[in-house]
Amino acid sequence: MTTTLSRLDCALAALPRSFPGPGGAAAVLRDGEVLARHAWGWANAERRIPFTPRSLFRMCSVTKQFTCGLVLDAFPDPTVLDADIRARLPLLEGEAPGALHLCHNQSGLRDYWAVAMLHGAPAESPFGDREAGRVIAGTRSLQFAPGTRYSYVNQNFRLLSDILEARTGRGFGELLRTRIFDRAGMGSAFLAADTRAMPDGTEGYEGTQAGGFRAAENRVLWTGDAGLGATLDDMIAWERHIDATRDDPEALYSRLSAPVTFANGAAAPYGFGLGRTTEFGRPITGHGGALRGWRSHRLYVPSERISVVVLFNHMSDANAAALDLLAATLGEERAKPAADLPVPDWLGSYIEPETGLSARADMVDGRVRLRFGHSAEKLELQPDGSAGSGRTRLRPAADGLWLDRPQENQSSRLVPCPGDAATDLSGRYRCDELEAELEVVDAGGALYGGFSGFLGQGRMEHLDPVGPDVWTLPCPRALDHTPPGDWTLVFRRDGTGRVSEVEVGCWLARRLRYERIG
Repeated sequence: MTTTLSRLDCALAALPRSFPGPGGAAAVLRDGEVLARHAWGWANAERRIPFTPRSLFRMCSVTKQFTCGLVLDAFPDPTVLDADIRARLPLLEGEAPGALHLCHNQSGLRDYWAVAMLHGAPAESPFGDREAGRVIAGTRSLQFAPGTRYSYVNQNFRLLSDILEARTGRGFGELLRTRIFDRAGMGSAFLAADTRAMPDGTEGYEGTQAGGFRAAENRVLWTGDAGLGATLDDMIAWERHIDATRDDPEALYSRLSAPVTFANGAAAPYGFGLGRTTEFGRPITGHGGALRGWRSHRLYVPSERISVVVLFNHMSDANAAALDLLAATLGEERAKPAADLPVPDWLGSYIEPETGLSARADMVDGRVRLRFGHSAEKLELQPDGSAGSGRTRLRPAADGLWLDRPQENQSSRLVPCPGDAATDLSGRYRCDELEAELEVVDAGGALYGGFSGFLGQGRMEHLDPVGPDVWTLPCPRALDHTPPGDWTLVFRRDGTGRVSEVEVGCWLARRLRYERIG
């Protein structure tokens, strides 16, 4: 135990240097007992308020497991809520997702934070109940059949919390307090729906150590998707509650962490607001959270009865920090990539046929950078000529390059995009489904694009060519902490060769058709 504590002390001491920022807090528990509880820096650097284990923090998407916990507690058979979901999607054509599809991020809905950008939302614009309701109620189609794939969709959990309120006649914050927080001993946890300020003055920060930090501006109203406010001590209480009830199959966390599958029976690595993964050869459940200025991560290793919680009031990688603490607790080393492997000959630009999204692979710092999802992924080269991470694999085969995304229940052969992109694309394009527009402008020989809709007029961004009639429109900032990534624009021509429409999509919101109107 002394060796473990020594390793853990060293790992904790390294966090402020490895993940620099205004402040943070972390805890490690084993067998329900606290091995480490530490905070450093400033909850509010301008007001010189120290960051302590009792500082309130925006847990963001860690909220999702608590929303699902309320669903299971109030409605042990969540399918009784299926009709409520259909009623909140009045324009949806075809099959509607059920409550379990929402809990497992298998709904097929497009994420409303991404769709909001298509409606022209500026990054710091207000987004509350009215805006959320209009985006959700305007849904006319799904991006895949419910239960067949995985895609991270925040409003899955907002819908669930809204339905819980309507069904019980009680506010979501009250439900969290009486059904979970009080039972788990989370004395100061609360629903922090308004992201503009925390009651104790704790602030979230954007920026870097090199470029400086500034207070992040958020004007979003979160509910069941990311509204939890809690302290490190609250999260310690949650982890102790999990461990204390670990042997009860009917306990809340036992039900939340039970195995989940896709419609075809394949194991799903996400369910009930929890990710299921393996680290250091051991199964783990957990989740991260992020809003502009805030990053958090919690994980639980049932075989070792170890919990780790990391909170940053800046944008450093809380997941990586949590894994550093876990490695120290277990006495394990983080895996090192294979050295001196040749650069693969399959690097380049592709289209993934099911989603219609571009997939661009190049080399950065000795690893393959894949730009496909909502952020670039770094894949380690393998001796067999493939490259992968725990979530994604690129593998060459006799018939081409394959992209495997097992967490999404998807594997597909990528379609190469060789050749130069034509530039005769200027014009206005309209998406009838969204009642929104895209404008493409040739500004002095450079192409720019911008979205507009009922939320405003988004900024014009410089388009990046991928291949013939395939471009990307970057979205470096968005309402949510993580931008939706590059939008893929696939232009199509009529019989005369004139561009007549464009298909727009990103990993969070795919295959939306825009017709040229000018």
